[in-house]
Amino acid sequence: MSGGVDSVVMLHLFQKAGFPAGVAHCNFGLRGEESEGDEQFVKTLAEEYHFPFYSRRFNTKSFAREKSISTQMAARNLRYEWFEELRAAHNYTYIATAHHANDSLETTLLNLVRGTGLSGLHGISGINNHIIRPLLFATKEQVVAYAQENGLHWREDLSNESDDYKRNLLRHKVVPVLQQLNPSLESTFIQSSAKLQSANLLLKAMLNKWVEEVVVEKEGQLRISKQKLISESQPAYRLWHVLDKFGFSFQQSTQIIATLSGISGRQFLSDTHALLIDREYLIVQEKINNEANLSFLIDTLEGEFDFGSFSLSLSHSPKNFRLPMSHTANFAFINADTLKLPLTIRRWQQGDVFQPLGMQGKKKKLSDFFTDLKMDLFKKQNIFILLNGNQDVIWIIGLRLDERYKIDEDTVNVLQVRVAEGDK
Repeated sequence: MSGGVDSVVMLHLFQKAGFPAGVAHCNFGLRGEESEGDEQFVKTLAEEYHFPFYSRRFNTKSFAREKSISTQMAARNLRYEWFEELRAAHNYTYIATAHHANDSLETTLLNLVRGTGLSGLHGISGINNHIIRPLLFATKEQVVAYAQENGLHWREDLSNESDDYKRNLLRHKVVPVLQQLNPSLESTFIQSSAKLQSANLLLKAMLNKWVEEVVVEKEGQLRISKQKLISESQPAYRLWHVLDKFGFSFQQSTQIIATLSGISGRQFLSDTHALLIDREYLIVQEKINNEANLSFLIDTLEGEFDFGSFSLSLSHSPKNFRLPMSHTANFAFINADTLKLPLTIRRWQQGDVFQPLGMQGKKKKLSDFFTDLKMDLFKKQNIFILLNGNQDVIWIIGLRLDERYKIDEDTVNVLQVRVAEGDK
């Protein structure tokens, strides 16, 4: 708790109701002696009510610089992260914060100014996982009136009077104008918030059921049927419901829908993911790490090698050692006597050529080979190849061996290669 009137009232209500609780106070060190006074005030109050007291000091400005975020956002992130640590460590069921109806109204107005969907219009939720807000039913005026009637004392944060913060600007300049238009603004908002939250829950339930029918998750990709998507009403909003958690905006969803009838192959990017418009599907996957474009050298025919998204296991043995010689996506058996170290692992590149196993030495471009397999662009980007020391392609890993490196009657030594998925 901060020591302000809201948290003091909530603590008083907990004490009167006999609810077991602990009191957590964050000292962000932003207001000098005032911050020290807040901490001492909260500690004294917790002791008076016989609640356990926890406090932590944070270098908030340093954290904000490190994360390139505002001081207010840094304080919020530090606060909730520590609260969750406390909750788990001391077996508390919930984290209770003292937000009231005016806080929720201001949150809605801020979201509306920034741009939001339906979920941003109903304000602060009364319960969100382990976080509860017991005072959302009350207005700021009611909270202050309760404190005065019960002789409670609290600390005033002078920064709440400054219009330098967006929330304070709304509180002091915008909300009073809205209250002139509707003197019952807060109570009206509480009712509207409840209706909007219910509508949002119903819409999400309907959309989640629809997602089960049109979205398939496979091999680290999300595939959305283009035909099923465009046959529905409001396809852009439906698509945004799927893509929002991957960092795509509603505007991008609208642009994607507008380009569905065009040539496949176009990509859209968020900070973390990429979306490909393929022939039949929209395909979503994590962005490929640019570092994975590096080449890796292997200077031995024995051992384990980790390449991030996959690993290779090499073992070398004479041909008379009985092996299951059938090639699979995970195994390749190579004539070790044809190899020249070091071998190379890298992503395939335009212009790469090989002699596919079973085609009697005929050459084929890897790009044409992938086209024959009707492979989408994302899968192509994730294909690695194993190269001999002379840079000939030995194996398109997981797909096809080169004819020149197959096991035959003259083979003396065999290299067994096993591929496995690694850390994504």
